[in-house]
Amino acid sequence: MNQMFQLCMTILLLPGLLWAEAKPDLAFTGTFSQGGLVQGKTLPGSTVKVDGKPVRVSETGVFLVAFGRDVKTDSVVQVRYPDGNMAQQVLKPLKREYKIQRIDGLPKDKVTPRSKKDLERIRKEAALSRKARTLDDPRTDFLVDFIWPVEGRISGVYGSQRILNGQPRRPHFGVDIARPTGTPVKAPAAGVVTMAHPDMFFSGGTLILDHGHGLSSSFLHLSRILVKEGQMIKQGDEIAEVGATGRVTGAHLDWRMNLFKTRIDPQLLAPPMPQYEKKAAAGL
Repeated sequence: MNQMFQLCMTILLLPGLLWAEAKPDLAFTGTFSQGGLVQGKTLPGSTVKVDGKPVRVSETGVFLVAFGRDVKTDSVVQVRYPDGNMAQQVLKPLKREYKIQRIDGLPKDKVTPRSKKDLERIRKEAALSRKARTLDDPRTDFLVDFIWPVEGRISGVYGSQRILNGQPRRPHFGVDIARPTGTPVKAPAAGVVTMAHPDMFFSGGTLILDHGHGLSSSFLHLSRILVKEGQMIKQGDEIAEVGATGRVTGAHLDWRMNLFKTRIDPQLLAPPMPQYEKKAAAGL
C-alpha cells in the first residue's frame, strides 16, 4: 500500500483527529495533518470563519480548511447557524516528517538567477501565478474522488527540503511523476482554467485549474498546453502534455495544489497507484 495513503488512513483513524460528530450540524472529513485538506459540512445558510477569517460556504453547507506544510498551531472553526446560534471546533493538524532531496546537474542560472532581466521576469511570473489562485468561485468541482493527472513513478514528494546543486533551496510543494515528454495530462477534477503560460522561468509550461472555493491544481514543466484561460474542463479531459521545460533535469509532471495561498499535498487527495508501487518495491 502507498505510504502516503497509509499516512492518510492512519490520520483519519487517530482518536481526536476526525471530528465527524464533534458538534451538532458541524462535521469534518479529510486529512488532519500538515499539507492536508479538510471538508467541513454545516447547515445551509450558515456563516463560517476559520482562524477569524470568513470562508465560502456552499449552498449545501460545505466549506474547506487547509493546513500548510509547516503549520504548528491548531485551527479554530467558528460557525454561526441561520438561527443565530454559534458553534466552535478546534482542528488539530498532525506534524509530519519531511525528506531531504538532492538534485544536481541543474543550470546555474536556474538555481541562482542573477541578471536583472531574469529577476524581473521571475517577479512578474510569480505575480501572475498568485493572481490565478485568487478566484473564489462558488463551484464545488472538488466534491469528487480526485484522479491522478498522470500515472507513473513518483520521483519527488510534497514537503521535501530541496538541495539544488549543493545549495539549500525552498521545499518542494508538489508531487513529481516521471513520464516521457508528450505523455497526456488529464484533469484530476473538473474546473476552470485560470492560467495557461507556455514558458515560465522556473516552471516552464504552466497550467492552473481552479476547482472552486479557492482550491486549485497547478501543472508544471509542460511541453504543450491544450486548453485556454477561461475554459471549463471536465474531470479526465486531456489538458496538456508532460515536458521537461523550466528548471528540470528530466521529463516529469509536477502537480501542485493550493487553497488560495496555502500549499497542500496532492498525494493526500489522490488514490494509490499500485502498479507503479509494486514495481518500485521490486526495484524495477
